[in-house]
Amino acid sequence: MTLRERLQSETLISTWSGIPDALTVELLASQPGDAVTLDMQHGGHDEASVLRSLPMILHQNKHALVRIPVGRFDMASRALDFGAEAVIAPMINSVADAQSFAAAMKYPPLGERSWGPNFAAGRSGKPGDMQAWLRTANTDTLAIAMIETRRALDALDGILAVDGIDAVLVGPSDFSIAWTNGATVDPSLENMMEAIADIARRATDSGKLASIFVVDPGLCGRYEAMGYRLMACGTEGSLMRAGATATMNAIKASLKG
Repeated sequence: MTLRERLQSETLISTWSGIPDALTVELLASQPGDAVTLDMQHGGHDEASVLRSLPMILHQNKHALVRIPVGRFDMASRALDFGAEAVIAPMINSVADAQSFAAAMKYPPLGERSWGPNFAAGRSGKPGDMQAWLRTANTDTLAIAMIETRRALDALDGILAVDGIDAVLVGPSDFSIAWTNGATVDPSLENMMEAIADIARRATDSGKLASIFVVDPGLCGRYEAMGYRLMACGTEGSLMRAGATATMNAIKASLKG
């Protein structure tokens, strides 16, 4: 099933990769989780590491996503051509931003994506019928617009109305900075939770998917109740710390015995 199809009835978890090394991505993709996101914005991934890392995710039968740098809509098309199933675009603050992003993500007549899925077709396991690929590409891939600022919140209904935008993803750290006018960064800030819930409601009501980056795993159930169906949770660093802490605590408890 495609990522879009699964999200209609399931809540899925994507781990988050910032280390631009295909072997590390392969190890991350082999761990529990439904998907892996390669981060080009704040992570270390670049075009070369995305090209080489995507097969490591796909070979584990996980969904592969890429977060592009701010404004790099040309990279959105390249990520799809490399085999990504979804692309996350940060700082989509206006309808014009959303339109530019959607144009890069979708083939005509919906968008302006150029033809060239040479890597993607082979990596998908469907290398033969290019006409069939063309017929399903626009629906098989997801354009996910990040909502992180007050400007984006003000423009949300217009962003959601853009043909070719399939989902939104809340970036709660940046959102908290905007929400407090630069006073604090707190992705779990309680007084912005109603606004975050409202984003999910408005996305769902418009027929679009809602997703969110989760810093505190304990909030996943609360976000799911709001309507979020795709949650990015767990970087290499946070997962290594959690595993190392659990292992060392078990060792120390055994030694005390």
